[in-house]
Amino acid sequence: MNNEDALKLIFKISNNIDYEVDNKIVTVLENQNHPIQKFFRKLKFRIPLYKKIKLDEYCSFVFLQIDGEKTVEEIGKNLESIYGKDCHPLYERLLMFLNHIEINCNYIERVE
Repeated sequence: MNNEDALKLIFKISNNIDYEVDNKIVTVLENQNHPIQKFFRKLKFRIPLYKKIKLDEYCSFVFLQIDGEKTVEEIGKNLESIYGKDCHPLYERLLMFLNHIEINCNYIERVE
């Protein structure tokens, strides 16, 4: 995939992910329902139902921009208009973050 194709990608937030927004900061709630966790809960161990992952300011901004309509290029332009030079190198970092939350975390998925 070349750079032009990468900038035309569109993502949406996965249906199986829960998250909260507080003062523009996103906290992703990962369900902890593995059979071993359920077993230890029955034994009265205090294992939370969700693992909370708090995103930083930049990641939260990008995550909230993902709507199934905006391209990576549009998200990058919005990010740059708010944060200016602080978010550079812009598209390298943005694509790396999007790739991570798509492939490793399954928070987002590509819109075909």
